[in-house]
Amino acid sequence: MRLCRLALAAGFYLTAATAEAAGLRLIDVPADSEGPKMTGAVWSPCSTPPEKVIVGNSTLPGVKDCPIEGDKLPLVVFSHGRGGNFIGHHDTAETLADAGFIVAAMNHPGDTVSDMSRSGDLSAFVERPTDIKRLIDFMVGPSPIAAKIDPERIGFFGFSRGGYTGLVLIGANPDWAIAAALCQQSSAPICEQIRRKEFPVQPLAHDPRIKVAVIADPLTILFSADSFAAVNVPVQLWASERGGDGVLPYRVAAVDRSLPGKHDYHVVPNSGHFAFLTPCPPVLAEARPELCTDAPGFDRVAFHKEFDSEVLALLRKHLFEAYKP
Repeated sequence: MRLCRLALAAGFYLTAATAEAAGLRLIDVPADSEGPKMTGAVWSPCSTPPEKVIVGNSTLPGVKDCPIEGDKLPLVVFSHGRGGNFIGHHDTAETLADAGFIVAAMNHPGDTVSDMSRSGDLSAFVERPTDIKRLIDFMVGPSPIAAKIDPERIGFFGFSRGGYTGLVLIGANPDWAIAAALCQQSSAPICEQIRRKEFPVQPLAHDPRIKVAVIADPLTILFSADSFAAVNVPVQLWASERGGDGVLPYRVAAVDRSLPGKHDYHVVPNSGHFAFLTPCPPVLAEARPELCTDAPGFDRVAFHKEFDSEVLALLRKHLFEAYKP
């Protein structure tokens, strides 16, 4: 186990000093036979000085629709947590874009802040990996910036249910029997569905195009130790010390023990589950204190500088350096 340090890596200073701003554009992934329309955003390298971009009720740093600097760039896809949205980790997306990555994130239909209609339903867990697969299909296919992307260099970032989503995408399979046992004392709709064996017989969507994954405080109730046998890509696994929102630290530690290959494992001292969300602006901190209030002595801004630096280092290693001739 590795305890997260609150010190910045030299690589992050270099990136921050040389980058100008992240380009930002909104996207729509069209409905198809596998799912409904999805809305989201793309961050990309941009040489124009930063501005302020209005996205819904939020103001983000960046340059709207900035021409993308570079060609054949690696793509990193993001998956948010329960009831989140595509801007919940925008500081991490901006860091990656400033370093030469294209980042794509979208709202999971039925499990986002503006639409919680399927948040408590088993279908949200079944369809989340397919959502990300559809996002990748769009980005390397009909997307207007597809020519800027190297389809051989794709990474993943996911938090909470998004971490669950990423584990499935890189090869993990839910263990419905263990989930049913854990659900015996629960009347939650998802548990009732599992007890009625309404889960799919076939494995959920895996995507071998994903070459590396960052998994932050994943929801792991559907996994057993044997669920991860087929995972064979580099993983950077993060855990909060305190947990929250259904994520239990000892279950994340069990993922660390069960991943078959060498991987990075970080436990963030004194952190709660929502510490992985972008530091909150004052308006959001007042409206949603449960998402924005950290334990006494925990500095989310300082932590995110370290967190973003570590995420960048891993993805740079496996999606840039590994492909150098």
